[in-house]
Amino acid sequence: MTPPPAVLSIGIAAAVGPETAAGLAPAVEAAGFHALWVNDTPGHDALEVLAAVARVTERLGLATGVLPVDRRSPAEILERVEALSLPPGRLVLGIGSGARSVGALGLVTDAAAALRAGTTARVVVGALGPRMRRTGVEASDGLLLSWLTPELAARQAVEAHAAHPGAHVALSVRAASDPAARDRLTDETRRYAGYRAYAANFARLGIDADETTLGPDGAKARLGEYLDAVDEVVLRAIVAEETVEEYERFVTGIPRG
Repeated sequence: MTPPPAVLSIGIAAAVGPETAAGLAPAVEAAGFHALWVNDTPGHDALEVLAAVARVTERLGLATGVLPVDRRSPAEILERVEALSLPPGRLVLGIGSGARSVGALGLVTDAAAALRAGTTARVVVGALGPRMRRTGVEASDGLLLSWLTPELAARQAVEAHAAHPGAHVALSVRAASDPAARDRLTDETRRYAGYRAYAANFARLGIDADETTLGPDGAKARLGEYLDAVDEVVLRAIVAEETVEEYERFVTGIPRG
């Protein structure tokens, strides 16, 4: 049986704020993207940003990528989902272990169980290493991968589907469609390559961070490779200036078809 084609989504950071996200969201929906993923960042609330998006859209998926459960408990997350009237049928709660190292697998397992018991929204786990990927497919509805080449993403998706055929495998890919955003994409890539967990993962996989991004040149072919690898590709938008207009240009600049 042929699997359904992968879907394409857009990702932004919670730091852009509810107003900018709400200004962008109708264009994302009109362009036919599957979902808008919002990275939860310290000092900003991805769920609040998604609530603003929900108010100005009808079909667009709403996803967090990811809520760190070492500082946001399942009870708090569920309370915020209810208080913000987020529609569970459109919602994906992406969670991760955050800064926790010791006990991270158990923390994520327990959090996923609590969230799945408390809402009908789907739950996915942000995972780098093999143990967290295995935990994710066992404890939740799927995985959110990141910083991978198409070849490695395909391999990890095959492993996840072999373990749990119904697991949804999404992949976040940093991307810039505007040459003016090239330096910001480089800065973002270097920043993540400097984080201990990511540096260790790049070393383990034998790749450089800049092999895992989409720049303005040759993006169409590489995007096709990513779409062949996983169930959902989340293009994490890197723009020259974080304005609605720049994000809209990113959305309309993505090669389709």
